Formats: sequence, C-alpha cells, structure tokens
Amino acid sequence: MPDPIASGPASPSSPATTDASGVDGAPPPPTAKKVPFVRRHHGDTVEDPYEWLRDKDDPEVIAYLEAENAYTAAQTEHLAPLRERIFDEIRSRTRETDLSVPVREGRWWYYARSFEGRQYGVQCRAPIASDDDWTPPTVTEVDAGTPALDGEQVLFDANAEAEGHEFFRLGTFDVSADGRLLLYAVDTEGNERYTLRVRDLDTGRDLPDEVPNTSSGAVLSPDGRYAFYATVDDSWRPDTIWRHELGTDDAADVVVHREADERYWIGVGVTRSRAYIEIGIGSSVTSESRLIPASDPAADPVVVWPRREGIEYSVEHAVVGGEDRLLIVHNDAAEDFELVDVAAADPQGPRRVVLPHRPGVRLESIDAFASRIVVEYRREALTRVGAMPLTPSGYGELNELEFDEPLFTVGTAGNPEWRQPTVRIGYGSLVTPSTVYDWIPPTTDRPGELRLLKRQPVLGGYDPAAYQQRRVWARADDGAGVPVSLVFRRDLVTPGEPAPLVLYGYGSYEHSIDPALSIARLSLLDRGVVFAIAHVRGGGELGRHWYEDGKLTRKRNTFTDFIACARHLIDSGWTSPDRLLAEGGSAGGLLMGAVANLAPELFAGILADVPFVDALTSILDPDLPLTVIEWDEWGDPLHDAEVYAYMKSYSPYENVRDDARAYPRILAVTSLNDTRVLYVEPAKWVARLREAGASALLKTEMSAGHGGVSGRYDAWRERAFELAWILDVLGAGTGRDGSADADHGAQS
Repeated sequence: MPDPIASGPASPSSPATTDASGVDGAPPPPTAKKVPFVRRHHGDTVEDPYEWLRDKDDPEVIAYLEAENAYTAAQTEHLAPLRERIFDEIRSRTRETDLSVPVREGRWWYYARSFEGRQYGVQCRAPIASDDDWTPPTVTEVDAGTPALDGEQVLFDANAEAEGHEFFRLGTFDVSADGRLLLYAVDTEGNERYTLRVRDLDTGRDLPDEVPNTSSGAVLSPDGRYAFYATVDDSWRPDTIWRHELGTDDAADVVVHREADERYWIGVGVTRSRAYIEIGIGSSVTSESRLIPASDPAADPVVVWPRREGIEYSVEHAVVGGEDRLLIVHNDAAEDFELVDVAAADPQGPRRVVLPHRPGVRLESIDAFASRIVVEYRREALTRVGAMPLTPSGYGELNELEFDEPLFTVGTAGNPEWRQPTVRIGYGSLVTPSTVYDWIPPTTDRPGELRLLKRQPVLGGYDPAAYQQRRVWARADDGAGVPVSLVFRRDLVTPGEPAPLVLYGYGSYEHSIDPALSIARLSLLDRGVVFAIAHVRGGGELGRHWYEDGKLTRKRNTFTDFIACARHLIDSGWTSPDRLLAEGGSAGGLLMGAVANLAPELFAGILADVPFVDALTSILDPDLPLTVIEWDEWGDPLHDAEVYAYMKSYSPYENVRDDARAYPRILAVTSLNDTRVLYVEPAKWVARLREAGASALLKTEMSAGHGGVSGRYDAWRERAFELAWILDVLGAGTGRDGSADADHGAQS
C-alpha cells in the first residue's frame, strides 16, 4: 500500500500560486503545491507530490479545482461567441418537442416525450386498442400542450422530480406485469447511488416503500409482490441482491445472494418469458447465472452453469418443441462464442448446439421469443442481426437482415413481449440518423419486411447525401490491419488534400465504437472537419481476439494501433500533424494520455474526457471503487511485479515528459462526483503537465458524475464548449474572437 511521508507540506499552503504569465492578458495558470508522498511496491519507489488532490473533502482541493476552472474559463473566453453559435446549431437541428416510438408491453403503449425548454424526458403510456393491436400509433405533429396519444397517462416527469437538484438521473424504471405499479430509482448526486421507490400508477402517489443507496437496474417480480435490487460495497461494486416485499420496511429485506469474490459484480433481471428471475454474476472474464422460478419468487436461486475461470455465458429462456429450454451463448472452447441449448430442468445436462462457433463471427447476444430467436453478432467489424424461427422439431435457418450502406450499426431494441409478432430493430450510420424499424418475419405467403417507424429528425435541411462515410485500414507495427471509419462533408473535403481531422478512440473492455450519426458532430463536419474512429485493439470490433490483443500485457497495442491510424491518415493525405486532434474518454482517456507521451508530434491537440490517466495508482489500491474487478482487464500490479513494471511503462501520469515542446494543447474534462474515474486522476495529470510546461487545461464539473452533466441543454452546452475548443485548436473556421467563417455552407 502507498505510504505517505509524514514531514508535511514542502511548499506554500495556498492551493494555487502563479509561475507564468497568462496569454493575451489572461491570468497565469494555477500551480498545484507539492506535498511529499511516496509509494513503494516491488522494490520501486515513486514520488507523487500531487496525491494530496485526492481528498475532495479538503477545502483546499476544492479551491484548487475552482482555480483551474477559472483559468480554463479565462483561456477560452474568446470562444464564447463560437460556443453559443454551436449550442444554437445543436438546438436548431434537434426537434425539442418529440416522442419515442411507442413500445407495447401488456395492455399499454409506453413511450417517452421531450418538450422544448425542458431538460429531461417525460415517461408516458396510452392504452392499446385491442389484443391484436401491435402496430405502434403514428404521431406526425407533437404539441407540447396536448397528449400525444389518446388516453395518455404521464407516469414520470423527470423535470418535476429534478426540481431543486443540480444533478438528476433515473436508474431504474420498471412497470409491473399488470401495469399497476412503477418501480423507479433516482440519483441526485452523480455518484451512482440510487434511492428506490414504488409508485401506484392508479393514484400517481408513491407508496411508503423506500430503499436508499441501491445500484441501478432493479426489477419487480412478475406477480408484482417483490422488488429485487442490488446494493454496492465500500468499493462501489454491486455485490448483493436483495428481495423487498412491497408494503414492508426495507429493514426486513432478504439477501438473495451476496457475492464475496471481489472480482465479480452482480445484477438482476427477468426473462422475456417472465418465467424466471435471473441473477447475473460476472467478472471481466468469467460469468455465472442463477435462476429463480417466477412462480416462486422467494425460492433459492439455482445455478445454471457453475463458474469456471475464463468461461463467459448468458442465458435466455425459450420453449422449443413444447419443452422448456435454456439458450446459452458461451465461449467454452469457442473463442467467438457459440449458442447451445439445455433442458431448463437440467441445465448442467447434455448440450445441443444451435449455432456452432465460427471464427471471425463474434456471437454477442440473443433474444428469445415465443416463435423465434433473434441473434446479434459481429462480422467484418460491423454489427449484424439475424433471425431463426422455432419449429415443432427445433430451429429453422438463420437469416441475416441486409442493409445497403458500407458502414452501419444495427441491433434489437424495445422488445419486451414474449408473443409479439414483430421485432423492433434500431439502425443508423455515420450519415443516417437513428432509425427504428419493425421487422415483420417472413411467412409462406410473403418475404420478411422492415417497416420504417421513425427516423430521428435532423432539422435545418440536413441531407445525408451531402456527407460521405468510408472505411480505410491502417497497418499496425506488428502487421495487423486496423479499421478506421471516416465521415466528412463532400463539398468541403477532398480525399488526398489534408483537412482538419478529429481521431476518436477507446479500445478497452471489448467495447466497440460503432458508426452512428451525431447531431453535435455536424458542427464539425460543416466546418470542413473530418471525423474518424480508430477501431483499435482492446475493443471488440473484429472479434474476441481483437480484444485479447489489447489488454493485460498486450495493452500497448491499443496505443500503437491509434498512433498507426494517425500516421496512416497523415501519410495518405487525409490530414497533417498541425491539423489533427485526438479525442477519447474514460478508458479512452488513458489512450489519450498514452499517445500524448508516445507520439505527441502527431497531434495539434488532445481532448480527454474523464480520463483514466493515473491508471497505476488506481489499480494498485484495492480499496478504490472497482479496482479489484479491473485486475482482469489490466492485470494485478499489487501482487505481480511484471504487471507493475508493464503498467508503469505506459501509465500517462508516470510518463509525462519534462519538455514543454513535446506536448500539443491538452484539455481534460472531469466530474467531481465520478465514482468510476476519480477527478483526482486528470487533476494530478494536468498539474504534472503544467509542471513540465505543457499547455494543459482542466475543467471540472462540480455537480456531476462519470457521464457528465445530466440535463440535455447542459449536456449540449458542455459539448459546445468542447467543440469550440477543438475548432480553435484545428483553426477550422474560427478567428481569435471565436467567430466562424461566413456560414461555411452550414445547413442549419
């Protein structure tokens, strides 16, 4: 464990002193004081004079963060007109008063509404017309002052609930099977601890039931008698599932399962068939499911497959040929996963292969319905959806839904009903707005059909044909081909002629950055900026091996892949180092910090959101939120000297260069109440960069969590701040006064 030197502060106690003059008359940057502190592991001693910034209860720490905010505000004051213009562009392109496509559950259509001028959504429902009413109602004009659908009932107005709170987030929203009760949970701090409540939807009043400090994702049992929820341990790990009987005091709640192994987190759900309540337990590499029959919610959970190190699986319930079966997607001797089924009464018995393992086709999940199975998978770095009917004898052929764009993202969405005749599909690309379809399965009389229900409106005359998306491939240091997705405006960018370019990356946890249109991003594209996504190793775009090659002691591949993508874009004429900016957040912020140290000469600027830049310090401390869970992703430097040395070789904070000329302009954005990547990481990083003479800014949201601010207008303003800074760094359509080039063909 770290051991602080007890000699106390070695420099003035004021949180910010000055050591340099400001730019253009702005105040000089804050300078964090240094307090001697060392940590010793595996015979290695590390001095960390900025560790004192970890104590957010210290008024001096808060004063320092506020001084950094004031400095950032002064340094970006000239961008205020541009920020306001970008905010107006985002708002003018967005239909502020709108509603989602209604989803049928039980005897109701459920949907969300948004209203001009309101930060948050409003959850509503309206009754179905009849038992065979499966076509969602169409609303062409939405009036903020009238119901969207006949018989509309407002279930939850987050704007009213958020009054008096600087932060507000809904973490649970589950309606009982009979439609009478609403289970919901809210977080008003940003620390992802939610208060769970139950609302009587007939009266609109909350029942006495109230459970504080829960995790998100609670559910009601199908009979509506119990609520199942998770709580977290001192390290913020969801570790316990509880059963709460409605109408009783939470002190009487029963522990259903407590997970003692600190590497695992836990959650709870209900199968689509409503036959089982499922407890899901998982680490980064191992999983286990336990089922409780919905007919007996107080029964003990039964293990489906006992956990085995390195084996992951997920479970769905289906009725096949009149028999209850469990469909299991797993990676036991199947790197990219396969689908099997087992008897629900004997889950550890014989397995029947439904979809065999296919190398290079990463099977991700399935949705089981009464008459079919829908499969989600990845092939050639793109998401795919296929469906197979259930027959009296078993399973029909898998048929993939086809789309005609070179890049796209597709998946199932909003399918709560076991016997629904259609399947709700979400689709989009870098140029096609988010689109909702109902897929009508084929019959003997007709082929299958995608019925368009809604395409996200992009106001101001947006024309997808004005933009182009394409895929290029970079060559990594070891010869691996790394896909890069690009989008740009055809009339402002000529391939081969260097343009300002933003290169985005993540590359951890097998999380893929899939193509999707962003309304805010149009403010870049319409100023001639190219936006690119580097699908680096550590993500899941090219299957499980792509993830495995970017984690643990192969983590450096993530960073060198990103650098290879940057070099490819420069060498092939897409951009130049003085017009290239890197962006990433969270674990992608680690990527940003690493490439800043490894290849700063390639970039004009780096934007790091909630960046994991003090990785070694965090992963060494098992008392910090989620650290032990993270050992499967990064390795365990606390007990393994080789892992320690490897992480120390790339952790951004430890590897800052003492050469101001080495670094591009850097902006780090964080949140005081973030429990995933603590604010102290970017705070220490910027202090160290500043010490080295780098041009680095720190912006801390003082009432937010890992996802940033909670209201949509606040989120738009935050993104406008970042986009204005990006444009300033790239010199794309901005002058020193923050003004934009005359209209630059903008369509808004």
